[in-house]
Amino acid sequence: MKKAIIAGVRQACLMEAPSPRPVADWALVKVLVAPMCTEYKAFLAGGRHEFLGHEAAGEVAEVAQPCGVQPGDRVVVMPQYPCGRCVLCLSGEYIHCENCPSFDAFTGSPEGKATYSQYLLKPAWLLPRIPDDLTIEEGSLACCALGPSFGAFDQIRLNAFDTVLITGLGPVGLGAIVNARFRGARVIGVESHPWRVERAAALGAVAVLDPRDPECLGKIRDLTQGTGVDAALDCSGVPQAHRLCIDAARRKGRVAFVGECGDTTFLRVSDDMIRKGLTVVGSWHYNRARVPAVFDVVRRMRSEIGLLVSHVMSMSRVQEAFEISASHDCGKILLHPWD
Repeated sequence: MKKAIIAGVRQACLMEAPSPRPVADWALVKVLVAPMCTEYKAFLAGGRHEFLGHEAAGEVAEVAQPCGVQPGDRVVVMPQYPCGRCVLCLSGEYIHCENCPSFDAFTGSPEGKATYSQYLLKPAWLLPRIPDDLTIEEGSLACCALGPSFGAFDQIRLNAFDTVLITGLGPVGLGAIVNARFRGARVIGVESHPWRVERAAALGAVAVLDPRDPECLGKIRDLTQGTGVDAALDCSGVPQAHRLCIDAARRKGRVAFVGECGDTTFLRVSDDMIRKGLTVVGSWHYNRARVPAVFDVVRRMRSEIGLLVSHVMSMSRVQEAFEISASHDCGKILLHPWD
């Protein structure tokens, strides 16, 4: 099979690799769509990376035993390799599993865990079927395009009475606008990149502010009659954006973080959490039971989904795809491994 790798600084290419084989209740999936996410950071940093990606959609190609899916099923590939047996997994919160098995030891090979690839392996229970009325590309958006913000909005109970601030309008942040509008919320965005500012406005944000503007917080308050936003979601992973979300939220407001961050964010427990009464949560993904609801967002927001996906490309053009992703002149980029 072919898979995409990062061979060095700003160098990506395809390589041949052994095709994986299904084992136990893990199915072999022919990858038809591999959405790109934050892998461009490794592309810019360099080093050799042979197992890229964590989201995909495709068709079950083979199973080792009866396991809940069968060859020909169109499926979304949920992220991670959780145990499937612990309390978190059984409750649908599998993304937080602490007992993930060793992929290499369980399957006998490292091949099959990359999504930038023609084939992969996945436990059958993490392969929800794509409804017949959705395309394979639409189904692929049930992972990181819509998933992080969907789970966060579930946690903070975003609704049609809310004004929500969304900071960082890359593919995840643009997906958050889609999810917020689906729930009827009014959206204020914060982003500096011109392409994404324009796309956020097209998706329905009532205002998109520049985080470099020293009056940014004041402008948010002006847009909310001086009280602050009801809810805020950071998709950037930047500590300054974390603080903006905290400071811009009204008293008894709700704040969620989905952007990965390796730096420290200053949080005042007394002023922010106790006296202001904020609810602050971190969110990685959504509950497994909510897959049908995510599909419903895709189904009912098709015009917006068309704006969220900016490029559909053959995986053979992975070098070009990474260059576009690194430029930030894009929304969600979908790769086709077999073109």
